[in-house]
Amino acid sequence: MEPKAIFEAVRGKFGKAVVELQEEGFRPAFVVVSPESVREISLFLRDDPAMKFDSLMCLSGVDYKDRFAVAYHLHSLAIGHRIGVKAYLPREAPSLPSVDGVWPAANFQEREAFDLYGIVFTGSCDLRRILLPEDWVGHPLRKDYKYPEFYHGIKV
Repeated sequence: MEPKAIFEAVRGKFGKAVVELQEEGFRPAFVVVSPESVREISLFLRDDPAMKFDSLMCLSGVDYKDRFAVAYHLHSLAIGHRIGVKAYLPREAPSLPSVDGVWPAANFQEREAFDLYGIVFTGSCDLRRILLPEDWVGHPLRKDYKYPEFYHGIKV
């Protein structure tokens, strides 16, 4: 199925929760959705017989300086098509529903986005730091992050 057809099907079901289709310069194309609708739309993309997006290939946090985004790269092994789903988040308290109950592989990737960007995935089965120690201050992939000089008395 072509990206435009996927976008039209998702927009037909979810209306204003589907913001736009980003095709120009994107591979795969991205369906931009409202953050609060991510889980519901993910379930539709996985379970609808015409979609069958059974594989979450990648989930990434992105810092655009003025806002964050979470990008999901989806693939249908059964049908062979791909699409990206993206949700934009505010810089202050970025949060959206977890999809680890939709695609279990999301858990590791959500934890990474949480650890490195501070994006909270509500309803996650195990949201905790994965790369940095629990007492680390801040989120190092944020563009405004200031690296500490010392950690536990050791020069970083």
